Amino acid sequence: MKAVFFGLLCLAVAGVLGISASMGQGEGEPKKKKPAEAESPHTEWLAKSLREMQTIRPGMTRAELLKVFQEQGGLSTRTQRTYAYRGSPYIHVDVTFEAVGAPQDKLTESAHDKITKITKPYLEWTFSD
Repeated sequence: MKAVFFGLLCLAVAGVLGISASMGQGEGEPKKKKPAEAESPHTEWLAKSLREMQTIRPGMTRAELLKVFQEQGGLSTRTQRTYAYRGSPYIHVDVTFEAVGAPQDKLTESAHDKITKITKPYLEWTFSD
């Protein structure tokens, strides 16, 4: 009976040690992870850039959008266009606008047009007309 109990105890301890080792907690101190923002200058730049991009929201004007983003080539209309982040031409957003002033003019963009929808930033190769 003692032998069976001892055997089960050994299996339990071995199982716990195996799980700890597979989780990166073997012998010695467990590895401490750095905060994501402190990993590299690239990570810091990306976090700063995302915060800047998130300042653009529906209700703002095209002029305010152009402080953070620049026009991207491709098909567009007055009420829909793809923009690239000023800090990287590979980070894009798609923006939908409400025409302000001369709504019958479907081609002439106005700095006063209001953003009605902006997508989350996404990565894509740059393109031009």
